[in-house]
Amino acid sequence: MLDVCYSPSYFAKTHTNSMEKLKAVADALSELGQIQFHEPEPLNIDILKQLHAVNYVDAFLTGTPEKLATFAGFKPWNTQLRDAVLRINAGQILAAELAWQKGISANIAQGFHHAVHEFGGAFCTFNGLALIAQHFPDKKIFVLDCDQHGGNGTAEFTKQLDNLFNFSIYGLAFGCPTYERSITRHIHKDKGNFAQYTLAVHEAFQKAEDWGADLIVYQAGMDCHQADPFGSSWFSSELIQKREEMVFKLAKRSQIPLMFVLAGGYQKLDDLVSLHVSSFRAALQVYYLDS
Repeated sequence: MLDVCYSPSYFAKTHTNSMEKLKAVADALSELGQIQFHEPEPLNIDILKQLHAVNYVDAFLTGTPEKLATFAGFKPWNTQLRDAVLRINAGQILAAELAWQKGISANIAQGFHHAVHEFGGAFCTFNGLALIAQHFPDKKIFVLDCDQHGGNGTAEFTKQLDNLFNFSIYGLAFGCPTYERSITRHIHKDKGNFAQYTLAVHEAFQKAEDWGADLIVYQAGMDCHQADPFGSSWFSSELIQKREEMVFKLAKRSQIPLMFVLAGGYQKLDDLVSLHVSSFRAALQVYYLDS
């Protein structure tokens, strides 16, 4: 059984599929079977205030000032979205704990990798990837970010958190900088290919091993898929499946615990859910079904 964090509270109505898809993925996984769901407890707000600017956290909690409360892009501010984001970030912490216990886990959520210390952005509220590093300061947290957009927020947090390493493989430049513990690999959305992508993934795992990572957090982004409005023209469903299998096989071989989240995806909901479910299928196959 694959241990997966999810709560019905994750759902929120937005003008994108980014929060709606979470329930749809959970429903699909319920039908799939072989999934052990874990519902996270409500998040201690003080944890967020240790990571993000207090005025930003307070604005998001209360809705005022509105400009700061909605800076991530979800408008208008509402309690459903607020409660969903808080519970999702509680799930990040629980999923990390489960990964250390079981070797593999998942949170049916985004990593919100564009959020920086002072505010959110690009539909990312609080940075759930950096939150893991903040909450477990004695653990080395290595983020393998395969969203189509570079994880600029996580990159910035590497300057604040010595136990955080960010490795972004992306097709669309989004101001994702390179620092001592933030490496970027741009695979062009039209001129790139899967061979280049494969090399980058292998490089990431080598970096994780060399750094002595205690946990790999994998952002299994689907906005790189060729049918996505932001996607790479060469990145087919078959290659997405190969990427998932490759990541999980490398993680299992390295014996570094891994947790994964869904990350981006903006195409038709039914097609997007199918892509996200493929991540869980691959994890089950590699960790529990292969000999």
